[in-house]
Amino acid sequence: MKHKHQIIIVGAGIAGLSAALEAAQAGNDVAVVSKVTPLHSHSVAAQGGTAAALGNMEPDSWEWHFYDTVKGSDFLGDQDAQALFCKEAIETAYFLEHIGVPFSRGENGRILQRHFGGHYSEFGKGPYIKRSCLAADRIGQAILYTLWGQCLRLQVKFYKEFLVTHILLQDEGCSGVIAWDIVRGEMHIFQGKLTLLATGGCARLFKISTNSSINTGDGMGMVLAAGLPLEDMEFIQFHPTGLYPWGFLISEGVRGEGGYLLNQDGERFMKIYAPAKLELAPRDVVSRAIQGEIRAGRGIRGKPYVYLDITHLEDQLIREKLPQIRQMVLKFAGIDPKKQPIPVAPTAHYTMGGIPININCEVLADGKKTIVPRLFAAGECACVSIHGANRLGTNSTMECAVFGRRAGKYMAKIAKKVNFLPLPQGQIKERLGEINTLLNRTPKTSLAEVREALEEGMTKNCGILRDESSLKNQLELIHQLKTAYQEIGLKGMPKEYNLALQEVLELKHMLNLSEAIVRCALARKESRGAHYRNDFPHRDDKNWLKHTLVFIEDEKYKLDYKPVVITRFEPEERQF
Repeated sequence: MKHKHQIIIVGAGIAGLSAALEAAQAGNDVAVVSKVTPLHSHSVAAQGGTAAALGNMEPDSWEWHFYDTVKGSDFLGDQDAQALFCKEAIETAYFLEHIGVPFSRGENGRILQRHFGGHYSEFGKGPYIKRSCLAADRIGQAILYTLWGQCLRLQVKFYKEFLVTHILLQDEGCSGVIAWDIVRGEMHIFQGKLTLLATGGCARLFKISTNSSINTGDGMGMVLAAGLPLEDMEFIQFHPTGLYPWGFLISEGVRGEGGYLLNQDGERFMKIYAPAKLELAPRDVVSRAIQGEIRAGRGIRGKPYVYLDITHLEDQLIREKLPQIRQMVLKFAGIDPKKQPIPVAPTAHYTMGGIPININCEVLADGKKTIVPRLFAAGECACVSIHGANRLGTNSTMECAVFGRRAGKYMAKIAKKVNFLPLPQGQIKERLGEINTLLNRTPKTSLAEVREALEEGMTKNCGILRDESSLKNQLELIHQLKTAYQEIGLKGMPKEYNLALQEVLELKHMLNLSEAIVRCALARKESRGAHYRNDFPHRDDKNWLKHTLVFIEDEKYKLDYKPVVITRFEPEERQF
């Protein structure tokens, strides 16, 4: 079946819906293709807030936010993009307010803001600052639901539960995508003048993760398979506080409201690792501190977790500002956080790298300046290099909104000037053949076992702490699993609701992305932000102040590099 729309958006999170809203407001025919019901997109899981230097609670400035974002990124972010982001975050916060996002309010009626790790005053020299705009502890849900309603008002067409399997690329650019209708078991062709990928991150490559099961890196995987580069893939963020043992997100907002971390001895150990900023140091610092306590045998009762204590906070504050987290801890851990500390451990959370784009969200064919015509990306799957080596909390939802809107506005301008490209029929036939081969192959290997082995290996060998030996072990494991993947088959299964087909296609991307991450991590012989090498424990600006680009050419991985854009803040030692 074939569908034709001016603009095709893959993914229905905050970035995708922000783009859809802007493009539809300009009068374009916009379709959103999502592998889940849009309100189940992973953006809904964001908790603590979204960053903007509104100064509602105390004096603030976009320049302080800019400095914090640069330093938080361990000086690997591109400062032209970071400055633009911090300026436009303010306007975007008010835009979200005006379209109806139900922010929490202060006594003066203004948007309420809270503390978050890595956000300080006076260019990092002052105390923590309240910069995170909150909606209790449900900011993702508040923004996503509002954007969804606005898109419906503008008659954006939604194709839900469609798994996009391939992007259609030719010399003239992107002409659309191929997607599998999960419910009916049919292939569909989506032809568009312009296509945006807003498909989220890939933290499900790891066994313990805050991410929902859908975050398997599909958009990044399709781009890599198409011979285009990915940028800075070695930088995977591990959130300090996942609910032990599941890894569910316990927002930084808990520490922002006054929660603190304790080890087995009841010691507030962050005073050792970040004496000035304590629990509100950036995430890479806090995660390594927790991991250090666990490795030193100071986890609770010798197990791999520590305590997050909020028993000293007022019950009313917990119920009003952290209601979702309170409920989650009650239901899963059976703990009332007012009475007992919460068991937490680091958990895979966010992909700092992704598809290289420019500030208009155009995909870069060489990762540097050459664009891929008619193909765009935004949100966590993309890398405009706001986050560098480590993302600050609350910058991600705002990045999705800022760059999703920029993508939508820019595509709206272009869509009026270009015609539809003809569909590449040979390429479509070849891609459909790949799907049919899977559906007709007799299974000899367990899909679940391959996926589980990959996730466990990535957590063990490519986690918070890495070295050459562990990374080489993981590379060897991935090669074994890629061989095993060739023996996965789906013969005899019905096409309707064939979730096994979805998982097999996701697994192919996961294997390719894992190899990309490991190869980039092996090559970067330094420690920076979320990438910590036990065998190279220091940052090395002389040799490694540069972005990594990874390609697949003739089935072989190739690395390239490009310089970091520095406009104002020269690299300095990070102390917190």
